[in-house]
Amino acid sequence: MAFLYRRGDRVEIRESRATPRGPRSRTLASFRGALSPDVLALAAARAGGRFDAEALRAQARAKGIAVSGRRGDHAARALLAELQRGEVPDPVLVSLLRGLLEPLPAEPVPEHLADAAEWVGRHEAARGRALRGLLRTADTIVRSREPVRTPPAERFPRFASRARASRARSSR
Repeated sequence: MAFLYRRGDRVEIRESRATPRGPRSRTLASFRGALSPDVLALAAARAGGRFDAEALRAQARAKGIAVSGRRGDHAARALLAELQRGEVPDPVLVSLLRGLLEPLPAEPVPEHLADAAEWVGRHEAARGRALRGLLRTADTIVRSREPVRTPPAERFPRFASRARASRARSSR
């Protein structure tokens, strides 16, 4: 039976087997980012026993690991990331890519997502650092402002059992 094992920023699909010396596991495939059909196909080809891809997808979702539904998305994201970093492929490859991509169906990027396009293909750690920085900046801004509203006055007197207990001791 295959299972997911997280090791730092990498995730491994492992297979557990019973041996005369006790249980052993071996890595079928490892990946960063999203669990894709390509990774599942590689793990299924290496698996020695029963392999349930749907159970692995459910396990990934439960552990907070992204699941990609399409083949080839990983390579496309990696290419986008390289292009955004300014790396330019061979001009012959550019013309081949243009010729192969042109007949494929495409949708325009919505205007509100155009700014997020630079984050496609970035590593999860880089996206996490950027998000933490943004949250720290927002927290600094919120703390520097005067409160927008004042807390409401207490409607009932506070209940203080310590004061009552000390009064009871002093009356004895």
